[in-house]
Amino acid sequence: MFIVERVLWAIATILFLSVGLYFTFKLRFSQFNLKEMLLGFKKDKSKEGITPFQSLMLTLGARIGVGSLAGMALALYYGGPGVIFWMWLSTLICAPNAFSESVLGVFYRKKEKNNYIGGPSYYISQGLNNPLLGKIYAILLIFTYILGFLTVQSNTIVKSITEVYNINPLIISISIMLLTLIIIYKGLNTIALISSKLVPFMTITYISICTYILIINIDLLPNIINIIIKESFNPTTIGIGFLIPLIIGMQRGIFSNEAGIGTGAIAAATSNTNNPNKQGFIQVFGIYIETLIISSLTVIVILLSDYKDIFWHNINGIELTQYAFSYHLGNIGNYIVMISIILFAFSTIITGYYYGESNLKYLFKNISNNKIFIFKIIVVFILLLGGVISPIIIWSIADIFIVILGIINVIVLFLLRKKIINIFNYYLNK
Repeated sequence: MFIVERVLWAIATILFLSVGLYFTFKLRFSQFNLKEMLLGFKKDKSKEGITPFQSLMLTLGARIGVGSLAGMALALYYGGPGVIFWMWLSTLICAPNAFSESVLGVFYRKKEKNNYIGGPSYYISQGLNNPLLGKIYAILLIFTYILGFLTVQSNTIVKSITEVYNINPLIISISIMLLTLIIIYKGLNTIALISSKLVPFMTITYISICTYILIINIDLLPNIINIIIKESFNPTTIGIGFLIPLIIGMQRGIFSNEAGIGTGAIAAATSNTNNPNKQGFIQVFGIYIETLIISSLTVIVILLSDYKDIFWHNINGIELTQYAFSYHLGNIGNYIVMISIILFAFSTIITGYYYGESNLKYLFKNISNNKIFIFKIIVVFILLLGGVISPIIIWSIADIFIVILGIINVIVLFLLRKKIINIFNYYLNK
């Protein structure tokens, strides 16, 4: 499984960077247009769908999860400090992929009662006129999120809590299962409302705490930056030394911010805006918050500790983050990470569930509420199992599913490049 995973990610790295560079030029370096990103939050008059801000919080709810705290720690552990440089670079290059998928998500979305629904399955089916591939993507996404992403979140919550309290993992898993069922029972509006309240609070709080740690270690920061840059081009293995941090940095960056995977298009489609560009800029802004700020702060906080002096076994990744925070803040650091993980991971769980449900509705156009409820029961049962399964197995499953989704989506984006560019130019000055 490890070899297959590495080969797929090597292919994905080439595809993501190539398509990202193509759209960087064709979309006029849109990933650097901060003005349009901020203007995107202006409310539209439409009362249908959810607001652009809520759609961003929905996306951030999925993106700022375990990948930001545990995933980046895991990347640092296996790939060294150089991964963060390649994560930064790949994020900037691949951001236009997220912009492009969001533009298509809005353009090809469908109306469902008072809300909108859309995503890659819809623009694959309509834009490429390939319903079969659209269904394949939908099935893969359901498996990716329900068996991969959501179980990673559940497993990491359990790991984080048991690092602080001696509680039976099964009890924690049951609690996650029940709380999730209560929230997802109400549907998109409830999920969006909770995300719009929870995500800003947890994001600002986490950034503030990390910033405090950086300030009290300000004298060590220049050396940390130097290590990151130096290790990015590790010469120890001539010819391929830098490829290891590059691929791992790319892998963890995509896993955490999902740029180019297609999920951002699902959240973008729910917005009440009629301007596809607006949602594209908002999604890019969300990627920068998650990767360039949250994930970067996590890695730097770990690098400022003596994590290398500890022997780690069968790690999920969150252990390194918890250790680093306790190293800097004492025992309170364990509680900070535990609470952060619970909030981040839980927001990912409820958003990830919505992604799964929206693709289920694509597969079965007139699915009944009773069948959707059965789907919800299956999801929470899988969450229960995710809390007690080995983290190594869960991360491998999630990584393989994610990379397959990404490869399909970026190829589709390139095939629909003329449509994306035409939409972008049409709405550019509106």
